Amino acid sequence: MWLVVPVLVLTALCGIWTVVMVVRDESPPGDRFFALLAVLLAVLVVQLVVGLVQLSTTSRDVPTATFVSYLFTVVLAVPFGAALALVERSRWGNGALLVALLTVAAMETRLDQLWRLAGA
Repeated sequence: MWLVVPVLVLTALCGIWTVVMVVRDESPPGDRFFALLAVLLAVLVVQLVVGLVQLSTTSRDVPTATFVSYLFTVVLAVPFGAALALVERSRWGNGALLVALLTVAAMETRLDQLWRLAGA
């Protein structure tokens, strides 16, 4: 799936920004940071749609339930992490957001593995 690389790049940018906030013990900075998270979320939603379309039109032996559950869950991780960061405006909230971003990166890697292994 071609959207894995843009998602991982955006996730890395958000993760680096979040680590800086954790180190500085800052609360989430506001509009620019959440705009970047919104772009990440938009790309994840596009990936969800593209992934479902590709899954329905492929002859690959992709584990359907696992693949679809990863597609939906990775979309939910970013809003939940952002909500936790907004509710807990401390280092811990940013830490929860960082965990959500690491979850996105891990799930993206696994989605790519599932897709590639099915084509082998």
